[in-house]
Amino acid sequence: MDFITPDWINVPDNVGAISTTRTGGFSLAPYDDGTGGGGLNLGTHVGDDPDAVAKNRVLLRTLLPTEPAWLSQVHGTVVLDAADAADAPNADASIATRAGIVCVIQTADCLPVLFCDVQGRVVGAAHAGWRGLASGVLENTVSRMRDAGAGDILAWMGPAIGPRSFEVGQDVFDAFVERDASMASAFRALPDQRKYLADIYSLARTRLASAGVGQVYGGGLCTVTDARRFYSYRRDKVTGRMASLIWLK
Repeated sequence: MDFITPDWINVPDNVGAISTTRTGGFSLAPYDDGTGGGGLNLGTHVGDDPDAVAKNRVLLRTLLPTEPAWLSQVHGTVVLDAADAADAPNADASIATRAGIVCVIQTADCLPVLFCDVQGRVVGAAHAGWRGLASGVLENTVSRMRDAGAGDILAWMGPAIGPRSFEVGQDVFDAFVERDASMASAFRALPDQRKYLADIYSLARTRLASAGVGQVYGGGLCTVTDARRFYSYRRDKVTGRMASLIWLK
């Protein structure tokens, strides 16, 4: 398997975190690794062979202390305690305060954000598509972490659609700018009428800053342009899902 270790600093020794790529699994095209080899698709809802997905999840499990607390993501703002997330409940973020509980988010262009506090007491993971991001999923995750005893919080932004690939309409622009006019700087107007290129990483940094999270890392990996490493829904339509995971040791 090819996986990414977050490049953040000041992370406590008792925090583990990884983000998977599309390579090193059992899935066949169009869920493969892009070069004819097996793909590490972890999504059960995308049309892949269930046996291949099950094998991929077993392979992932060898890197983790326990089975991840899988969610059914709905582009909302609900944050759950991962210890209570049985049977893939509808939610777009989770937190954990006990060792061995694994928070997980699946993506294929949306932004995965992993969180921990510098004391190593609380971790979290959030799925930030533009709807959830505009509606406050990151702020809700930070709030739940603080309610659970988190101190200063760090965030890492995993692979997502990059600022040169994320073309959006007026509705997306309005969803952010009507709430905070400063977010207009994250959009670049295109010659095509009422179209923009959006920087989801910049939008997330602004929302995290408003929640008091100033130590934010990552944000340099584009899922659309790097077909060798990443699944991308916008690029391929029918595709797999990667996972970003975090836990306390």
